Amino acid sequence: MDAENNLQVLLNYRELDPTLKLIVEKVKENERISFDEGVLLYEKGELPFLGILANAIRERLHGDKTYFNRNFHIEPTNLCVYDCKFCSYSRLIKQRTEGWEYTMEEMLDIVKKYDNQPVSEVHIVGGVLPQYDLDFYAELFRKIHTHRPDLHIKALTPVEYHYIFKKAKIDYATGMQLMKEAGLDSIPGGGAEIFHPEIREQIAKDKCTADEWLAIHEVWHQLGMRSNATMLYGHIEQYHHRIDHMERLRQLQDKTGGFQTFIPLKFRNQDNQLSHIPEVSVIEDLRNYAISRIYLDNFDHIKAYWAMISRSTAQLSLNFGVDDIDGTLDDTTKIYSMAGAEEQHPAMSTRELVELIRHVGRHPIERYTLYNVITDYKTYQFPEEENIRFYPLPVVN
Repeated sequence: MDAENNLQVLLNYRELDPTLKLIVEKVKENERISFDEGVLLYEKGELPFLGILANAIRERLHGDKTYFNRNFHIEPTNLCVYDCKFCSYSRLIKQRTEGWEYTMEEMLDIVKKYDNQPVSEVHIVGGVLPQYDLDFYAELFRKIHTHRPDLHIKALTPVEYHYIFKKAKIDYATGMQLMKEAGLDSIPGGGAEIFHPEIREQIAKDKCTADEWLAIHEVWHQLGMRSNATMLYGHIEQYHHRIDHMERLRQLQDKTGGFQTFIPLKFRNQDNQLSHIPEVSVIEDLRNYAISRIYLDNFDHIKAYWAMISRSTAQLSLNFGVDDIDGTLDDTTKIYSMAGAEEQHPAMSTRELVELIRHVGRHPIERYTLYNVITDYKTYQFPEEENIRFYPLPVVN
């Protein structure tokens, strides 16, 4: 039975709550659900019910296609001027002995390490420090772009840009134009946390506000560029705070169309100031992915970071609205592992990612950052003897 038929089965189920049935009807007719209906899904939606709705939308948009890319991270520093309560990764400047601060040359050396490998994206994000200023990042982007023009530079969150532009005494429009000219290709979704001030003030009061975060993305979109968005869930927020967060994203997406992917980020409680809060269950993870897919009707993609939630949960998420599980990473990020993620050395070969997707009956697609197809792995057969991490394959247009 296909996903659309499953919606009709729900509509024919006499014992289904009438308020939930109205949501099923909206999903079936491809209509937008309201704020209150989003909260209702959290309050009343059981996992199988939510999975049917989210999977119907996912398959309507993408069929069985599941995307990944070959990427690596550069994390310039884990030292930071901000003191976010949920963060296990960063250290304050006074804790300098517990951190790292890469020079520009050290970062370029990381890029050069991949010179003979077919990676398509470098993801740059880290702590906020004064020396990593406008000139530093503009020069870094130019040097990466000059060294390897085909490498997509996805770099820095609005938290970093807000600080950098304020220090340089320029507005967002000027700053983002300079970043674009230096070689920046897209913006990752980090730093969003929870937008509602009631929560943001408690967990990340020092850094940019929700309005500032959204304004930087809006300026970037106005330049014709794309970005991602995230939401940190499973800490002190309530369901209506999650929907408020998604509603603000949905409204900006209606205005600009510049977001391409939404990534729910699970709060992990290791070694941070919220360690007393238990982590939510895998069931809640899957419910959250599903509701994200249902609510964000104008976002093309929902992504699960396999390195944060585990490989098995990432596989499960592909039946709950998720169509992207990020990339190979190659053990280049500490953000997840320091927070207590199951993957302490996150790295997967292309073959491992493909097989992970295939094992749950989905169709693996290697993509560029902007979702152009590089290689369709639906019928590709890997040589038995190959164990290398990256595979030089022909580009599919």
